[in-house]
Amino acid sequence: MTRILVVDDDPHLLRALTIALGARGYRTSPATDAVGALRAAADAPPDLAVIDLGLPDLDGITVIESLRGWSTAPIIVLSARHDETAKINALDAGADDYVTKPFGMGELLARIRAALRRAAPAEEQPVVTTAAFTVDLAAKRVTTAAGETRLTPTEWHLLEILVRHPGRLVTQRQLLQEVWGPRYEKETNYLRVHLANLRRKLEPEPSRPRYLVTEPGIGYRFVPDPPAG
Repeated sequence: MTRILVVDDDPHLLRALTIALGARGYRTSPATDAVGALRAAADAPPDLAVIDLGLPDLDGITVIESLRGWSTAPIIVLSARHDETAKINALDAGADDYVTKPFGMGELLARIRAALRRAAPAEEQPVVTTAAFTVDLAAKRVTTAAGETRLTPTEWHLLEILVRHPGRLVTQRQLLQEVWGPRYEKETNYLRVHLANLRRKLEPEPSRPRYLVTEPGIGYRFVPDPPAG
């Protein structure tokens, strides 16, 4: 049974989330503050986390960063903060999605299903190899000269889409629709943050990307190494 860590300091919302998720077959680990959330995650590692940023003891960003230190489970942020900076900070800390309050329960549940699908094991596929990194699409594993590189589920999904279309331009709209859904076609800041993170992890020179190339204002392209000889 899929376990979801649910963190919110509003007891009424926390109860509503717990009931809604339980009714759909999810097992929940509820918490009202950051310390309780981290303790609950340590006791029973979650398959996904839903985290409010406005917690009474520590900011939700701290919880995200702490979880990202050892877990690749998808993280969905719940927050009343609507400004772009808050979204970028949460995504940069390791969140995979951002839902602003008030929100519809149906929408949140759809986001949870989508995040869990992205994190599910992929069907067996070939290995994509470059001089800088290797992507094993079947095992959902990326390695560099330094060893295996941990990616968040969203980072993995973006990389997977790009490497499955070597040399082809994948538009911002295509990536946003496939990874986050049609309502996020204009959230290009999501792409900027996650592609920057991927480059830091995979590119020999992240500021001058060789493999994960931006086509300004249009989209992104995976550029494989030229054939030997």
